[in-house]
Amino acid sequence: MKPNIIRISPALAIIFLVLIFGCAKLGPTTLKSERSNYNLAVQRTNDEQLLLNLARLKYRDTPFFMEVSSVATQFTLSTSANARTTLEKGINGLFGLGGSVGMVERPTVTYSPLQGDKFIQRVLSPLPLQTITLLYHSGWRIERIFQLCFQRMNNIKNAPGASGPTPIRAPQFKNFLAAIKYLGKLQSEDVLNLSYKNENESPQIILHITDEGKNSEAAQNFARILNIEPGRDQYVISFSPKQSESNQIRVVTRSLLGILFYLSQGVEAPEQDVKEGKVTRTLKKSGEVFDWKEVTGGLLKVRSKSNRPDNATLRIFYRGTWFFIQDSDLKSKSTFSLLSQIFSLQAGKIKDNSPLLTLPVGQ
Repeated sequence: MKPNIIRISPALAIIFLVLIFGCAKLGPTTLKSERSNYNLAVQRTNDEQLLLNLARLKYRDTPFFMEVSSVATQFTLSTSANARTTLEKGINGLFGLGGSVGMVERPTVTYSPLQGDKFIQRVLSPLPLQTITLLYHSGWRIERIFQLCFQRMNNIKNAPGASGPTPIRAPQFKNFLAAIKYLGKLQSEDVLNLSYKNENESPQIILHITDEGKNSEAAQNFARILNIEPGRDQYVISFSPKQSESNQIRVVTRSLLGILFYLSQGVEAPEQDVKEGKVTRTLKKSGEVFDWKEVTGGLLKVRSKSNRPDNATLRIFYRGTWFFIQDSDLKSKSTFSLLSQIFSLQAGKIKDNSPLLTLPVGQ
């Protein structure tokens, strides 16, 4: 009597091998795709939170920040395979093969609200001079950094009242913008550099101007506006300068919240909200309405629209209105990126000890 021989077709054998060994590739493939997805999601929600708080501050609403403390995800993989055969008289063999592969993702996101000491350190503390130096050496333009971070250099004001709720009276800012414009020209000509040092517990930024640039028209005009000695190759920027030195520049830096308030002045509110008194009108001495685009227009423009905008790089819906940054507005995108970096730099020193909110979003 001949033994019954079960013959498996090549196609069925391949299916069987895929079911058994194919799961070995699912892990790396899943990691590759999901890591990018979570990266994009966290970055997007961080930017949306900043834009949301700019809109809140425009309306004098309370800002609120929540940090994504951790993102964890669990993948459950299940596989099964089955085979059956039927042997009958006169038939060599009927063979059946089946199987299935399933994967379930269960992400868990942990949020940490900014409050207490953590909130004070990160949001309310004035920016340290070392942070400003780091930003400069990261490639940012000196005009953008100084306009955003300084509210005063010597007696030259950069709309200090804009570091809080929208002021009623128009600010002083033109001389400051003129001064940093000359610094930008020196930077473009590659005759300017910044360094940081901490002398006797007194943080300082040293503004270096090369021999080629120290007697240039831009350097002379910068010194004239700040009422410091022209023709020097070094100027010392600090919080408490030495009164006896003629190359000293006293500065007052903004806090992160002050920067947010400052940029919120340029948020475009719907005209109806302005008429109803939901946002503050700033007036000139003549009684005319002051346009904050004169101050922040070169930094950031947040537009508003009743319908969802299509050409936006970033948008949020608040108070029945879409607030957004146009994708083609490169200046605003640069300033927003700088704002995000400042937020991250301020976060680096803070220990996470506040209450947590954990959401098992995959269940």
